[in-house]
Amino acid sequence: MPMAAALRLCPRAAVAPVPRSLCLEKSREVRAVLREFSPVVEPASIDEAYIDMSGTEALYGHEPLATTARRMQADVRARAAIDVSIGGGTSRIIAKLAAGRAKPAGVLVVDAGGEIEFMRSILLRDIPGVGPVFAEELARFGLSTVEQTLRLERTALEQRLGPSRAHWLFDRVRGLDDGHVHAVREARSMSREETFPSDLTADADLETQLLELAVRLGADLRGEGLRARTITVKLRDSDFQTRQASRTVDDGVETDRAIYETACSLLRRLRRSRRTAARLLGIGVTNLAGPAPTQVAMFEEAAIESDRDRRLARAADAARAKFGRDAVRPGRLLDPS
Repeated sequence: MPMAAALRLCPRAAVAPVPRSLCLEKSREVRAVLREFSPVVEPASIDEAYIDMSGTEALYGHEPLATTARRMQADVRARAAIDVSIGGGTSRIIAKLAAGRAKPAGVLVVDAGGEIEFMRSILLRDIPGVGPVFAEELARFGLSTVEQTLRLERTALEQRLGPSRAHWLFDRVRGLDDGHVHAVREARSMSREETFPSDLTADADLETQLLELAVRLGADLRGEGLRARTITVKLRDSDFQTRQASRTVDDGVETDRAIYETACSLLRRLRRSRRTAARLLGIGVTNLAGPAPTQVAMFEEAAIESDRDRRLARAADAARAKFGRDAVRPGRLLDPS
């Protein structure tokens, strides 16, 4: 049974912000504990991970999953000095929602067969993937809860939402998803994405959001001491069609500028092929590795990022760690007010 653990590692504090390096360190400590309970652990973000407990029942004497989860929780507290909330279920979506219900520092397991009963109490806007715009559209059809949606046949949903979105929602309100938990021993990918409160149509607005994501993703890479060779941009249109484009560069990159410039060209390619309102934007990086030995380039202008770029990016990280996340930001992201 997959289990989602929601880990609150980085509380925001206006006076004393938590350094990102400390958050990353705690995240690694927690994942190390989780891997002692199951070999299949998939980090979802800095403060969340999925664990597949399938096949481990005999290891724990066939005890209830909630009992195993509480021992896991106690081990994390003892060894990483933080509290976690743990949710369990037969799918990722059930496990994630259960982890949210278990906050703060609780355990909630939804047993097999109890998925629909658990989902009945969920608001549609709380289902992962249902953003504010989609929630408002559903409300216009008189749908704001899972309970209301469960009364409708698939064909009735199709008449209101179209086949793609109807099939997606039909499964989600029943606690079904197509995601599997994948073991990740070493960081093989990182990503950042944002679902917009309102669909975006202007290229300039999307590129500004892309820059925000690139800044955050660059900090993630440098915090782990990694560089990426493949950059992917994901765009989900207002009709739920998801598209993506990728580029692999010769040398690994770690700076916000290099990530953004590469991603921006990919975003423009996606927009040229289909120009419609967008509800989600994401950047992902793969082909990750540590810094390669320093080489002298014959033509400096041919490099996508220079050693100077990297030094400046790390200096910005140090300033943010000391003075807060917003201490150093690109001018385009500054609030004009």
